[in-house]
Amino acid sequence: MLDPKYKHLIRKFFFRGHFLSRRYQLVLDGLILAGAFLLTYLIRFEFDIPLKQLNSFLAQWPLVVLLQFIVLYFSGAYSFIWRYVGLTEMKVFLKAGFWSGGIMLALRLLLPAALQEWRVPISVILLDTFLAIFGALALRVMRRWVFENYEKDRTSVSASPEFLKPTLLVGAGRGGALSLKEFAARGDMGLKVLGFVDDDPHKQGMKVQGIKVLGTIRDLPRLVSRLGIEEVVVTIDNAPRVFYLQLLEICRATRVKVRVIPGLYQLLRGNYKISRIREVDIEDLLGREVVQLDEEAIGRSLAGKRVMVTGAGGSIGSELARQVAQFGPEKLLLVERAEFALFEIDRELRGSFPESVIVPLVADINNELRLESLFNLHHPEVIFHAAAHKHVPLMEHNPSEAVHNNCLGTRVLGEMAGRFGVESFVFISTDKAVNPTSVMGASKRIGELIIQDLDRRYDTRFLAVRFGNVLGSTGSVIPVFRDQILHGGPVTITHPDMVRYFMTIPEAAQLVLQAGTLSRGGEIFVLDMGRPVKILDLAEEMIRLSGLKPYENIEITFTGIRPGEKLFEEIGYNEEIMDRTVHPKIYIGKMNGLRSREETGEILTNLAFLSQNGHYRELREYLNQVLPEARVSAENPVPEGPGSRPASN
Repeated sequence: MLDPKYKHLIRKFFFRGHFLSRRYQLVLDGLILAGAFLLTYLIRFEFDIPLKQLNSFLAQWPLVVLLQFIVLYFSGAYSFIWRYVGLTEMKVFLKAGFWSGGIMLALRLLLPAALQEWRVPISVILLDTFLAIFGALALRVMRRWVFENYEKDRTSVSASPEFLKPTLLVGAGRGGALSLKEFAARGDMGLKVLGFVDDDPHKQGMKVQGIKVLGTIRDLPRLVSRLGIEEVVVTIDNAPRVFYLQLLEICRATRVKVRVIPGLYQLLRGNYKISRIREVDIEDLLGREVVQLDEEAIGRSLAGKRVMVTGAGGSIGSELARQVAQFGPEKLLLVERAEFALFEIDRELRGSFPESVIVPLVADINNELRLESLFNLHHPEVIFHAAAHKHVPLMEHNPSEAVHNNCLGTRVLGEMAGRFGVESFVFISTDKAVNPTSVMGASKRIGELIIQDLDRRYDTRFLAVRFGNVLGSTGSVIPVFRDQILHGGPVTITHPDMVRYFMTIPEAAQLVLQAGTLSRGGEIFVLDMGRPVKILDLAEEMIRLSGLKPYENIEITFTGIRPGEKLFEEIGYNEEIMDRTVHPKIYIGKMNGLRSREETGEILTNLAFLSQNGHYRELREYLNQVLPEARVSAENPVPEGPGSRPASN
């Protein structure tokens, strides 16, 4: 075993010495390439090079090394960080070997006999190419090996086995291999992986990086008992809901802890590291499928463009900004009137995308003069309009604000986009706009009508995207339930039969971007929300995930349906024709009820008057009048008392 003193010197050289600088990397590569050519000639002539061949060797030596340097450079060998070398980087070296060997072979065959001393022997070409390229690659692999051992020792809390939890990994696929590799490289995970479980019969008895697949999910109780397992880590990317329910039931019976790694999509985006193992969450139990995107089409629509996101500090707006930033816009304009929310998303994006041009803009979409100055200064080409009042019960208490923001603000922003020649304008709508029973839903439905009117009047492509509830968004049911469970309950639900459609925030944002690439203008896109989820089931499972029992440790109470709410949300109208698009999760709703420019203008004028003059009853009645499908209550709800609790929405 290597003496600790020498190990320290090696690490110092690799991590604090000159080895990190590009100049010394080139020097080391030069030594490898030159040494490989010398060794090849020695092997070729059995370590006794004749004088004539020695002259040829000395003439060829600098040219061959220079050629290999040039090929390595243009192949991309110096464009990645050495300590992260992997399979992708190996392809670079294979390509470099192919081209350097091919060029030398071509010169060997094409140079005339008069230039005999410049013609490298074919056997030398083949062996030197292998030794040189393999040596350069081996140098980088050694760098990675030293780095990973350094990291493991540096982060290790203790080498003593009693500090390591016996662990099983669920899933012997790509996620499992990545997880095992990360655990092996780090010493602070506190896990000792004893094996895999996987339901694939072809993987039984096989090994992943030396760790054996010991059985299937059903074998967990036996394996937990035999091996003394304390923790089970799920490494399967986007496992279905049935899988998680089955796994949780087994693990609860065996009293073993279950955690999961972040999804592969999040890992590849760089949002998370495998080391951030998390608890099983309610999102896992909903079993949403991975969204397949046409990233090439999205890239064409966003890359190099000036993109504006309104409501950028909100749940959907902030995720849209994150997704847009990945596609390399020329400028990302974050419009938000809440200062702290804008500060948070601006700070996050600058940390995640340091090379992007991100412009935080404090602005209200109803302030026409402010918007005009922003459009004059930045000239946005694509707009995602996510600024809105969305909380149903709050907007029942504040109908004028819902109309002012969701309808009139959309008109102001849309008119500005049309006047300045914006390429596309995406309006974020909601399933509550279908047969609306709330002021919020009605205001969003009118927003859709405004979008369709604007599309007829301007060259800008105006479109709306409609979807249901998003998991974990501000004011939504899941954060409310989490807070209630944290405080010991009760968990409040409006009605035992209440159901809702759910999707994750990233999924919603991704499909919004995709819908923008499918639009010709004037469409209302409807996202596939999957199957509706019963809110009571959601609450019960969240309590169980917290390690508690519903109705025993945490009470569930029913508070009654709140003003504007429905038991069942709808995605489309009966009279609508839902057309498929090229994307399986995006539909187009062909809707009746389009209004003329004059009629739309008159509606907005009346809404502006009623919303600005305190005519709440008349405002509600007018919404029902202009939207025959609406069933908005004409009465303003009585404010809740000081002792009331928020219920689910």
